[in-house]
Amino acid sequence: MKFKEEINESYTMAEAIKEAQRCLHCKVPGCKKGCPISNDIPDWIHELKKGNLGNAISIIRAKSNLPAVCGRVCAHEKQCEGSCVLGKKGEAVNIGKLERFVADFDSEIGLTHEDVAEKTRGKVAVIGAGPSGITVAGDLSRMGFAVEIFEMEAQCGGVLRYGIPEYRLPKEVVAREIRYIEKMGVIIHRKTHVGVEITVDSLFDQGFDAIFIGTGLGKPKTLEIPVWQDGRCISEQEGGIMCSQLKRVRMATHFLRRVELISEGYMKRDELPVDAGARIFVIGCGNTAMDASRTALRIGASRVDVVYNRGIDTMSALQAEYDDAVKEGVQFRWWSAITEIHVDEQLDIFEIVLETTEPGKEPVRQTLPAENIIMAIGATPNTKIVRTTSGLENDVHKFLVTRDVPYGMTTRKGVFAGGDVANRQATVVHAMQDAKKVALGIAQYVDAVKLMQAINM
Repeated sequence: MKFKEEINESYTMAEAIKEAQRCLHCKVPGCKKGCPISNDIPDWIHELKKGNLGNAISIIRAKSNLPAVCGRVCAHEKQCEGSCVLGKKGEAVNIGKLERFVADFDSEIGLTHEDVAEKTRGKVAVIGAGPSGITVAGDLSRMGFAVEIFEMEAQCGGVLRYGIPEYRLPKEVVAREIRYIEKMGVIIHRKTHVGVEITVDSLFDQGFDAIFIGTGLGKPKTLEIPVWQDGRCISEQEGGIMCSQLKRVRMATHFLRRVELISEGYMKRDELPVDAGARIFVIGCGNTAMDASRTALRIGASRVDVVYNRGIDTMSALQAEYDDAVKEGVQFRWWSAITEIHVDEQLDIFEIVLETTEPGKEPVRQTLPAENIIMAIGATPNTKIVRTTSGLENDVHKFLVTRDVPYGMTTRKGVFAGGDVANRQATVVHAMQDAKKVALGIAQYVDAVKLMQAINM
């Protein structure tokens, strides 16, 4: 399978310095304003163009715990590069690729070695080792907190590990970032499922002063498209078959996760119900849909069609991700929806009914051959932690309820949440932005509690 080859090449040293020299080092840098975590972009680029890579990575790491990741998967065109003054007159500085170069060079050469702060300020548990959890852990560790991460998977990274394909984000890059925060003194407990094996209450019993929940969105959304067999809608019968029960209907996050597990040797190829030469339809038009469609081609699909019920101007996918998908052969069906799934006696899909209702045109109904459907239409949080924790509330959509002071605290005293699980859904860097604010909220809370305890002694 071809999904292990990274598609974008890094700069050479000469290329990186030449690109860095294009930066104007603006007095009022739009790139910094465009970055959700306010990375000091002109400053580290200035160090890079002088060849001071150690200084450059130190400036980057002061704001980011995941520089090699952000350099690859951030929405640069909408954020830093989209705000670069040079982009208004021509071509913006390639900030993402420069950040990736500096971070990779640092990892390969071992330029930076942060002093490990003495862990005397308090003890914090972090549930989930995705972008939010890694950010909270890294920031609090630097502030002098003893931090322990509890991760249900065998490998850390969350969506970085199991949701973004290898060709966009090599897993060794994620592993390097994890090793870095471990060197800072963060302890990680892998294969530990909070809400199943242990609970929030048991963590407090272990002496943690505060707990952060950064478990992301673990439950994919689905569409229940009617299933037809032998001219009858079997979904409408009593005890009928719903499309989500079909083996060849998969949620995009589950599909991408399984492909990753196969690539790492944890599962066999025949455990993925997508045959070589299959024709696949992907529902949705965000970045996850782009990842799923391009991955499907890489594992041998003969054709992949993205089905989206609106037009290209409203897709949530980045333009660059869409352009790459088109280059690789992904087809797009705008203003369209799958209205029927037809199955054989073994409940395998053999065709779908596609309806296109483009504004100003007559509706078109087509019957097309198909083997698989992949749904990429969003997700909601799992509720295991809420169900096993008293005083923890979520809203009607299952997102954890939090407050602004201290930032990120839930309805349970001492328990904080951030990122997707608290309905602040966005990109990796936006999750990091929110997590940094929560880390400050946790620090303020723990400091205040310890101060009150000292006064009352």
